[in-house]
Amino acid sequence: MAEPLVIARATENLVLLPAMANRHGLITGATGTGKTVTLQVMAEAFSQIGVPVFAADVKGDLSGISQAGAANPKLDARIKQLKLRDFPFSGNPVTFWDVFGQQGHPVRATTSEMGPLLFSRLLNLNDTQAAVLTLAFKIADDHQLLLLDLKDLQAMLQHVGDQARDYQTQYGNISAASIGAIQRGLLNLQQQGADKFLGEPALNLDDLIQTDGNGHGIINILAADRLLTSPTLYATFLLWMMSELFEKLPEVGDPDQPKLVFFFDEAHLLFTDLPSSIQQKVEQVVRLIRSKGVGIYFVTQNPTDIPDVILGQLGNRVQHALRAFTPKDQKAVRAAAETFRANPKLNVEKAITELGVGEALVSFLDEQGMPIPVDRALILPPHSQIGPITQDQRSQIMKSSVVAGVYETAADRESAYELLKQRSGQPAPAGGGPRQPASTSPAGWLPNLGTILGGGNRRGDSLAEAAMKSAARAMGSSVGRQIIRGVLGSLLGGSRRLPR
Repeated sequence: MAEPLVIARATENLVLLPAMANRHGLITGATGTGKTVTLQVMAEAFSQIGVPVFAADVKGDLSGISQAGAANPKLDARIKQLKLRDFPFSGNPVTFWDVFGQQGHPVRATTSEMGPLLFSRLLNLNDTQAAVLTLAFKIADDHQLLLLDLKDLQAMLQHVGDQARDYQTQYGNISAASIGAIQRGLLNLQQQGADKFLGEPALNLDDLIQTDGNGHGIINILAADRLLTSPTLYATFLLWMMSELFEKLPEVGDPDQPKLVFFFDEAHLLFTDLPSSIQQKVEQVVRLIRSKGVGIYFVTQNPTDIPDVILGQLGNRVQHALRAFTPKDQKAVRAAAETFRANPKLNVEKAITELGVGEALVSFLDEQGMPIPVDRALILPPHSQIGPITQDQRSQIMKSSVVAGVYETAADRESAYELLKQRSGQPAPAGGGPRQPASTSPAGWLPNLGTILGGGNRRGDSLAEAAMKSAARAMGSSVGRQIIRGVLGSLLGGSRRLPR
C-alpha cells in the first residue's frame, strides 16, 4: 500500500491518502493564489506512487512539471520555513496532447463517439433542433452510414434535409429551419478547429493510463490555452473524455490507489449554461466513476462554481485565498467557509481572505472517509520546474514519447460523406489521409478480431491498424451491426459501431 501523500504542512503534515484519492477533490482560490502549483504538487505525488494523471494546462505553465526544478531565493525560503530536509529536485514522465496537434500529440474522437446529446450542448441547440440532430444520427445508424468526422455529419444533415419528405413517415417531421441552424453551428465549430478533433485515429484511452520504466505514473498534459478560447468546446471535450473513462474502465471497488486522476481546470466552464439533462448525467458520473478507480479534481475560483450535488462528493479540499471586496464576494466567502468541517481553533471565513500565495485551507479525508477538520497550511513546493518549458524541450519529449507517430496523421476512411456522394452520383474528393474502405460484410474483420482487440495504439502501428483499433474499441454486437449508445452506457447519447 502506498504511503500517504504529503501535500501541505501546518503544525504537522497534511496528507492525502491514496485509498481515498478516488473520492474526488476540489482546488479553489482567486487568480494568482497558487492553484496551479497545488495541482502540480498533487500531480507529482500521484506520479511518484505510479498513478497516471491527466490535466489540462490552461495557462501554458504546467509543462515545467516535466523538468527538474532549481533552487532560488524564494523557493529556498519556503523549504527552510517548512523545515524540509533532503529536498531533491526532479522531473516527471510527461506526455503532451493537443486537440490542434501543435503543442502535443493530436487528440481525436469520432462524431459517433460524441453523440447527438453532446453535439446539442456544443451547438447550443434548442429542443426542436436537438431532436432533428438525434434523428440524423438515428437515420445514419439505420442506414449503416459511419459518422467519423465533421464532414460526415454535415453531409448526413444535408441528405436528411433533402430527403425529409421520404423520411417523414418513419421518423417524423424534419424541419428545414432546424437543419439550417445546425449546419450553421457546425460551420462555426469548424472555424474554431473542431474538425481537427473529430476524426480518426481516435484516442485510445489506454494511452492515458501508463507508467514509465521506473513505475512512475505518466502525467498527461493537454495544451488548453488555445482550446480555452472556445470554452464550450473545451468543456465538452473534457466532458467527453470523462464519460469515455466511465464507460471504458471496469469496476474495481475501493482500490488502494486510483488508476487515474483527472484534473479539470477552469471547471466552472463545464457547468455554465449546462442543460439540466446533461448536468444530471455529470452528477451520476462523478458519483459512480470512483468505483472505476478514477479520481476527479475540479479546479476553479470558488466552490459555488460547482453544483451542490457534485460539491457534496468532493471530499478532498484545498482552498486558496478569496477576495471579499463586494457584498457578492463576501457571500461567496461565507459559502466557501461553510463547505469545510469546522475547526474550533480557526475562523475559516476570516482566514480565507487572509491567506498568502501558496497558503491554503486544507481538509482531506481520513481512513474512514470522513473529512478532517480544516487547517491553515502551506502547500509544499514542487520538486519540478515552476513555469513553462521551451519549445525545443517540448519537441524532444514529444519525439521520445511512446505514442509518437501514432496519432499525427489523420485517417479518412470511407464513411457517410463518401457514400452519400456516391449515391448522388458525385465524385467524392480525396480525403486528407489514406482511406480504409468499410467492409460490407462482417467476414472482412472477424478473422482479425483477436489481433485488433489485443492491444492499443503504439509506435509501430500502421495508420490503417490504428484506425481499425479505434473502430474495434467501438464494437457492439457479435457481428458489429447493433449500435452501442456508448457514452456513459447510454447516459450521454453517444453511439459507436464497427465499419460495415
